[in-house]
Amino acid sequence: MDTGASGNRDRKGVHAMGGEPVRAASAGLGLSQWKYLSGEAREPQMHAILTVETAGTGGAGGPMLAQVLVIDCSGSMVYPQEKLRAAHQAAVAALRMLPDGTPFAVVRGTESAAVVYPATETMARADALHRAEAERAVNRLIAGGGTCIGSWLDLSRRLLVQADVPIGHVLLLTDGRNQHDGLMPLSDVLEACAGRFVCDAWGIGDGWDGRELLRITSRLHGSASSVQEEAALPGEYEQLMSHLLAKTIPELVISVTPMAGAGVRYLKQVFPTEVELTPVHTGGDGTRRFVTRAWGDESRRYQLCLSADPTGHPRGEDLQLAVVSLGAQGADGVELTPPLPCLVHWTDDAALSGHSDIQVEHFEQHQRLGEAVAAATDAHRNGERALAQRHLGRAVQLARTIGADQPLIRLERLVEIDDADAGLVRLRPGVAAVDFEHLITASSHSTYGPASADGMALGGPDAATRRCPDCDGKVAVAARFCPLCGHALQERP
Repeated sequence: MDTGASGNRDRKGVHAMGGEPVRAASAGLGLSQWKYLSGEAREPQMHAILTVETAGTGGAGGPMLAQVLVIDCSGSMVYPQEKLRAAHQAAVAALRMLPDGTPFAVVRGTESAAVVYPATETMARADALHRAEAERAVNRLIAGGGTCIGSWLDLSRRLLVQADVPIGHVLLLTDGRNQHDGLMPLSDVLEACAGRFVCDAWGIGDGWDGRELLRITSRLHGSASSVQEEAALPGEYEQLMSHLLAKTIPELVISVTPMAGAGVRYLKQVFPTEVELTPVHTGGDGTRRFVTRAWGDESRRYQLCLSADPTGHPRGEDLQLAVVSLGAQGADGVELTPPLPCLVHWTDDAALSGHSDIQVEHFEQHQRLGEAVAAATDAHRNGERALAQRHLGRAVQLARTIGADQPLIRLERLVEIDDADAGLVRLRPGVAAVDFEHLITASSHSTYGPASADGMALGGPDAATRRCPDCDGKVAVAARFCPLCGHALQERP
């Protein structure tokens, strides 16, 4: 099976002042697809999975991160008292991890938003004194009032505008629903905040809305999580902060240039969580640029969907449908792989066109898992227990098939599983509405997916390249066309 091509990441040694070699930061690109499409299909679409991997991102000089901690202080946070206590402890744990010089602020959220540290709507620079003062301010927080998440994010945006650092981040904790949305509509605020910072959101207690958190984090390039035991929250905050402080590449840009007769329908992140990507700066050649935020040493996967038209194109041969490339913004010296082609092979053979790429199918099953969980949540909310049970059975089937261990663990708290492969389950007595909210956030975290079918390490450091005989550009060895000039390349034996 020909699933596509993999990128290249050459690492060139550079030397620090002490003479020790330092690994340069690099970003690798891989592509997995099933290239065969029916020439008779109505509105044919090509789906591919892009893998982006970054390495060697450590060692940046100076602060890269500006941090806003948003703590829900609505009246429900004191029922029980453990919630507010856990929020205090988690915020303090995060504050203690901030390196000296990091801009930060703490925001109290109710039906409005207010900066509780520092004393004005500015950001402080972390040092021993400011961290200690901020801890005292956090521990003095009391609960009372409603919930307007839009106002919390809007204040965070205004604070982060002041920070002269590449990466802005908001860590939001809430135990409630966005009951005062009319005061500052969340939809409008999300549009204003998109591209300004990354937001991770946590649910605590039993009144929050999992889909609301996913709406926020998907638009703001973060992730939604939750804890069932309040005591676990400080440890989760510490782990998240460790991950954040390792990020030193502010942005990577994925550019997709379609060939004549093709178009870009969408590109979305599908691993580790689903994130909306909105194209920017359309070029005259139809290029769509998608900005991805805040990278450390990590891997992410994206689903690309292209429209295609077989009219006037030959059957039975590989054609270049689009070119995909990576660019870096806000970071110097990041080594990038050469562009990669996305192919199409128009065929009348139904046995070929009837297949799907193994990675595309994996992430589409993840999407179906999320849909089953959402349907089960709605059915349970409407008192339709039997229908909720059927949807949960389908979710168990899908989670088992794709190896989604965390959602499966959450599912087992809601149902007794008689036959996972057949989706035969029984809803446990005493299941509460919040159990479904925990399941929604768990299901939003996807698994990495299968390896490419040809065994190639997508975007791996050992992926080979060769020179194009026409333009002398460096291209992936598996490429059939040069993404730089379009020249057809002879296949390697």
